[in-house]
Amino acid sequence: MEHFFRHAYGRLVSVLARKVGVQHLGLVEDAVQGALLTALTAWVARGVPHQPEAWLYQVAHNNLMGVLRRETGRARILHAAGNHAQEPQQDANDPHFDGEVRDELLRMLFVCCHDALPQESRLALALKTLCGLGTSEIAQRLFTTEANIHKRLARARERLRELPADTGTPPLEAMQARLPSVHAVIYLLFNEGYLSVQQQDAIRRELCDEAIRLASLLAAHPVGATPQTFALLALMFLHAARLAARQDASGGLLLLEEQDRTLWDQATIQQGMVWLERSASGETFTRYHAEAGIAAQHCLAPSFEQTNWEEIAGLYAMLERIDPSPLHILNRAVAVAQYQGPAAALALLDGLVPPSWLLGHHLWAAVLADLHRRAGNVAQADQYRGQALALAPTENIRDLLRRRLMAVGT
Repeated sequence: MEHFFRHAYGRLVSVLARKVGVQHLGLVEDAVQGALLTALTAWVARGVPHQPEAWLYQVAHNNLMGVLRRETGRARILHAAGNHAQEPQQDANDPHFDGEVRDELLRMLFVCCHDALPQESRLALALKTLCGLGTSEIAQRLFTTEANIHKRLARARERLRELPADTGTPPLEAMQARLPSVHAVIYLLFNEGYLSVQQQDAIRRELCDEAIRLASLLAAHPVGATPQTFALLALMFLHAARLAARQDASGGLLLLEEQDRTLWDQATIQQGMVWLERSASGETFTRYHAEAGIAAQHCLAPSFEQTNWEEIAGLYAMLERIDPSPLHILNRAVAVAQYQGPAAALALLDGLVPPSWLLGHHLWAAVLADLHRRAGNVAQADQYRGQALALAPTENIRDLLRRRLMAVGT
């Protein structure tokens, strides 16, 4: 039910926002949330209807029209939207586009990534409104606080209310300008599925599937058929191929070296490699190319020990050059430790002053705890281990860190 509601939420918001305009996005969200709450009661009492999403659409539509009737100056909206009592039928998997983006959710991603909004607000708005992520999940993904996410959402909705009423597919030039932001939203959506910061689920496969679906539709559109999109698809397929091996029987997370590689989906790996080959066209090299290359090295390695860690470290160095971030240096140090030892990795991090957003994240402390443990620096390892465990966002991640940071001699 939760998976269905999350998927339905983004689609319903997209369809209704197109009818009444993104200026009224707050009203649309309230109407959809009201429909979901009504469904929880009605469906328990009377059972799930034959067409549950159509049922939700009708209730949300009625909720929205009721609010608009109580407000002044909405006659034009009511006249236009009132003619659509039923949700329009559409094949969401139809990959063919004739200029128009036919998938409502993908189209609304371009609308929400409006140039008038700051990049941070675009990502927060799309992830919250269309992808159904909570503010705490978005805050973790964007390395900020929930309070900042609330502010960004409020500013984004306020700015959208000031824009001209246009709910169609943006012009070609606008879509091209917004494509990097759409890529970023899909990438973050996949990441939340791959390693969730939600307390009850370590992995949310439905989010990974939805991200791949949206990227596949994007790759079939003339605007989205770019090496960046192909590289993003390659990255997601190569990661998705390993999902089945990333948890034990009880749902706990497994370290890469603990995973049963016979469970990796070879057909999905092959899909990823095909997209990676397609992404090599032209002279464009993006962070998605580098990350897909890293994922490919893991997928093609016969074992953890036989992984080409030097190649992975080199790819992280390239990633740092094209998209500077201390996270890439941190990941490069992890790879360097595998083929040159923990002392070389610590030397790489020596003198690096992490920004406040990284100091407040468990990754920085976890990597340093592991490197100092392997180097025999017991006091430093204990200090950073305590920080990492305290900062871990979920018990699943905390359990993984305990096992990793308590291990001996790896």
